[in-house]
Formats: sequence, structure tokens, C-alpha cells
Amino acid sequence: MVNIHFRGPTYPGGIWGNATSTLDWCEANYQHSPYVAEMANSLSNLIGLAFALIGMRHALRERLPTRYVVSYLVFALVTVGSFAFHGTLLYEWQLADELPMIFSASCSVFILLDTDKGFHTFSRSLLAGILAADAFFALSYSLVWRHPLYHQFVFALVLLALPLRTAYLLNSSKSAGMSSKQREDIVSFWITGTLLFVIGFAIWNADNIWCEVLHKYKNIVGWPVAFLLEGHSWWHVFTGLATYYLLIGTSYLTLCIKDVPANYGLNSYIGFPYVQRIAKKD
Repeated sequence: MVNIHFRGPTYPGGIWGNATSTLDWCEANYQHSPYVAEMANSLSNLIGLAFALIGMRHALRERLPTRYVVSYLVFALVTVGSFAFHGTLLYEWQLADELPMIFSASCSVFILLDTDKGFHTFSRSLLAGILAADAFFALSYSLVWRHPLYHQFVFALVLLALPLRTAYLLNSSKSAGMSSKQREDIVSFWITGTLLFVIGFAIWNADNIWCEVLHKYKNIVGWPVAFLLEGHSWWHVFTGLATYYLLIGTSYLTLCIKDVPANYGLNSYIGFPYVQRIAKKD
């Protein structure tokens, strides 16, 4: 997206100099600080970071396997990288945003594919294969073909594998021991996460299409109300919440499959669900 300025930035150039990223967004650059290129797009990542930290906190507190803690850690890295990317518009930080997106989706792929009990030869081979694929993409994208469409295609492909694998597991013998309530909750999490992704994507695209019109209204309403008209910022908010729900659904499903379903349930923290380990009765 080519950046359009109607009133020129308050701090031309900022301390980071000219943008070297292959992408720029509708938000005018350096309007509010010489240190932050896109203020709203940067700060909106704090919502996703909060959800990542909440998920990590509960995964640790409930003593869930390491893979679940790592999935929230990589989710957090996406938000931190995105914060830095939108704050500087430098290519190095663009990679710190885009590559962890692939890594985060890959974590979920590993979790959904490794559903046999324990950590065995297949687990290690699968993990090595996914790490090799991620390394190949990182090198080819950063050094060979830097076109955003390459990243978007691979990311969409990996994301598509997640609901397909989830649907398969829910309808296979692997999930036979789960209760109907557990199945309903998992489906609900996936529907909620998917709808949030779709809403965020729609707002982001509207931001791209009607950028010029939105700039006019931003100038009329002024700061801080104009922040509410930054469509890409809303994409960060919606996808942060969507990712949290999808990770909860993925965690709950695979924990019930790899272990005994009765050992896990759901609880809530400030209104948001998390997977809870159920204490075994003597």
C-alpha cells in the first residue's frame, strides 16, 4: 500500500530515515513522534501481545507440555516484530514481523500433526522437517524473492492446513474419547477465531481500498479519534484475539487426544477461556 499524506507528517523522515520495507500502510508516517513511523499500527500490537502473555501464563501455570508454551511465545514474537516493523518501516524489522507469522502457524501444524501419545521418532522427524521448511522459507524470502505475495501465499497455505487437520481429528477415531461438550467448545473456538480473522481481513482491505477517503476523515476528526479509523490497526486487534482462540482450540483438542480427555477442562480469565488441567482424584 502506497502511503498517502494529506497534511504531511509532523516529523519528516523520523530518526529511522527512509523506509526500506517492501510494504507501507495507509497510516501517515511520523505524525506523532520522530521515533515511531506508524503510531496506531505499532501500539495496536500490544493487544495481541497481551493475549500471547495471558496464554503463556496459563500454559505454564497448568503445566502444559512445552510445545504449548512455545506456541504462545512465538505468537508474542509476531506482535513484537510487528510493533518494531510499523515503528520503523525498516526491512529488517519487516522480516521480524513476517517470518514469525510463518513460524507461529508452523507450531500449530506440528501440534495438530503430532497427536500420538508421547514424543517419539515420528515427533522428532516431524519437528525436524517443519524446522527445515521454515528455514528454507526464511532464507528464500529474505535473500532470493522478497515479494510480499510469496509470504502471503505460503502463510495462507499453512493456515489452510490447520482447519482441515482439525476437522479430520474431530471426525476420526483419535477423538473418540472426547465428550460432546468438549467437541462443541473446540468447534466454537475455531468458528470464533475464523470469524475474527475474516472481520479483521475485511477491515484491512477496506483500509487499503478507501485509504484516500479515510485520510480526509482522519484530518477532520483529528487525534486521538483518528486512531479508530486506522484499518490495519484493527487487523492487529482482531487477529490477536483470533489467534488466541485458535490456539485455545488447538491446545484443547490435542491435549484431549494425546492424553485422557477427562484430565482437561476449560476455565476463564477476565472473560477469556483457557485450558485447565483437572486434578485427578485419589
